[in-house]
Amino acid sequence: MTPTLTSERLTLRPLTAADLPDLVALNGDPEVMAFITGRALTPAEVEADLPGLTRSEGGLGLWSGTDDDGFAGVWFLIADPDDESAAEIGWRLPRNRWGHGLATEGARALLTHAFETLGTELVWAETMAVNSRSRAVMERLGMRHARTEVREWEDPIPGWEQGEVVYELTRPTGLTSSRRGPWPPSG
Repeated sequence: MTPTLTSERLTLRPLTAADLPDLVALNGDPEVMAFITGRALTPAEVEADLPGLTRSEGGLGLWSGTDDDGFAGVWFLIADPDDESAAEIGWRLPRNRWGHGLATEGARALLTHAFETLGTELVWAETMAVNSRSRAVMERLGMRHARTEVREWEDPIPGWEQGEVVYELTRPTGLTSSRRGPWPPSG
């Protein structure tokens, strides 16, 4: 079961079908989707994807984030299909929430969950090389650039030729799943 997570300003709860209106608005914004699909998604496309988005397994899945002002975005932590000790992390926020530190704050809550509760050894994230905002969040989280991959795109979007970057963060040495408190350790 995917747990509800909290941070200073956010409550992250498992994504449900009730989140469809917020997802339609989020994924219907072409600027939000610029580095993901290169275009806004239609309500029908978002609704068709919803059943897969609400599935969770082993404490992993997608979370809908809220704060005092309402819907703040979506965060995910999903299993790496090639490495059972690793997970991929990501986030997507409405434009009016950009620049307020919420992406980083929500991602830190997921990293705490991954390292301390699930015992994940490696968390990675990827984005287009030209997506400076997401790259900055990855760096604020302490993630390090691992590689750049250039792939052929069926429907290329601007910047595709610069590739996709993968950032990684390994489980801190000596961290045990019984440790509680904020991640990363202070000091």
